[in-house]
Amino acid sequence: MSLISKIRCAFTLGQGVLIEDKALQTTNDPIAFFNSWLKQAEDTGIILPESMSVSTCTPAGRPSSRMVLLKEVDHKGFVFFTNYGSRKAEELEANPYAALLFHWNILQRQVRIEGRIERISKEESNAYFQTRGRGSRIGAWASHQSQELDDRETLVQKVKYYEEKFAGKEVPLPEFWGGYRVIPESIEFWQGKADRLHDRFVYQAAEKGWTVKRLNP
Repeated sequence: MSLISKIRCAFTLGQGVLIEDKALQTTNDPIAFFNSWLKQAEDTGIILPESMSVSTCTPAGRPSSRMVLLKEVDHKGFVFFTNYGSRKAEELEANPYAALLFHWNILQRQVRIEGRIERISKEESNAYFQTRGRGSRIGAWASHQSQELDDRETLVQKVKYYEEKFAGKEVPLPEFWGGYRVIPESIEFWQGKADRLHDRFVYQAAEKGWTVKRLNP
């Protein structure tokens, strides 16, 4: 067995069954289960365990992915923030569906989420925006995210401009910046196991609550 294989086996030793099949038929709260996994990831000391890949598609079906930070999760969905003029925002507005992926390698765990997108309210966006550091708020004004930039100095000068504009004042929420919520239609939990016999189960939104089933690895 190679060193890499030994390391992978060490990660999965003693993990046991992820969740019993009988429990799968009665567990109807994937958000609570997600939060328990996120807490365990935080407890390992992983840097930014709330990091997630957000995948979007153009109307023509061309996908793109990028890493962002999960800022809120509850039974309404998963929230992240962006410039509404960014590439991901433009794709979400044209094709309002997204896929999220969390990967916590040290725990050999992944969570995949797919669902439709909605903008959160301006009030919700502002409440979060005002918790950001002042530099980050200035940066949101200065950056035309995903748009072509002549050079770094142009960005630096825009930052200086807004620092002066808002000197001695609160930095307001830009009209072009805010949050999106992914309303999950499916949530898949993946637990790595030895010999690639991984545990996988997926919750799917139903008319009342969720259905859940186990998948082959």
